[in-house]
Amino acid sequence: MNRKKLYPWYFASGAALLFFLLCFLPGIIGIAYSFTDWNNFTNEIRFVGLDNYKRIFEGNSEYLLYIKNTLVFTVFTTIAKTVVGLALALLLTRPFIKMKNLQRMIIFSPQVMSYLVVGLVFKSMLHPTTGFLNNFLEDIGLGFLAKNWLTDLNIVFPTVMTVDTWKGMGYIMVVVIAGIMSISPEYYEAASIDGANFFQQLKSITIPLLKPVLVNATVLNVTYGLRVFDMVYSLTNGGPGNATGVINTAVYKEFSKGDLAMGTTLSSVLFFVVLALLYFIIKSMEDKEV
Repeated sequence: MNRKKLYPWYFASGAALLFFLLCFLPGIIGIAYSFTDWNNFTNEIRFVGLDNYKRIFEGNSEYLLYIKNTLVFTVFTTIAKTVVGLALALLLTRPFIKMKNLQRMIIFSPQVMSYLVVGLVFKSMLHPTTGFLNNFLEDIGLGFLAKNWLTDLNIVFPTVMTVDTWKGMGYIMVVVIAGIMSISPEYYEAASIDGANFFQQLKSITIPLLKPVLVNATVLNVTYGLRVFDMVYSLTNGGPGNATGVINTAVYKEFSKGDLAMGTTLSSVLFFVVLALLYFIIKSMEDKEV
């Protein structure tokens, strides 16, 4: 009996050991380095306690802006991707829509492209003078709508978030479509007999039964949003100034400057923020059996 209980652990032990050595242990070491003055300019590493964390959370710290931008980016893109992805999934599962698979493929296709490629393409398209978007607006007589999309402080961050939403909404759409197709049509047939319209069915059947799928999508979106780097770096490099800077762009800058301790401190802050938010999300969205 004991040998049978231990049998699954034989298979898991190899992966668990690799995870411990390559992920867990480096993470713990990184958190330990956040309490030091580790840098590229000296071989001596001294313990400084919470000094690095104090630098991040002091009142006039630019790091607070990075944390704020990261949270705003996460909230906006998570809501936008979920709402748009859900709307597209509901539309592309309706029986009257033709060529559904082709349309799903087209909407999903940006997801298979790298964030760097998408960022560079949109950086070219959004150029204020030679970009496709402003030239197109000029050609159709809407030149007053042309903007400095990636340099205007008032719109640059919404622009970055919109581009990221465009890239990621297809993935959420596919996940939700899979959830919708797993719902038994008998529920909808019974609701139709009772006279329920589309919105009533959506409220009473579709959304409740999709809640586990939406929880998973939310967790994925939040995890990505808090760790975002590629999209921001390729579009604006965190600029202009620090307007679009997020935690990971700040980590990159600190490591580039040789301040390794601050880089690991910011990474540690990000780790604790991700851990706390994911715990809160999972706990708040836990659903009883439907």
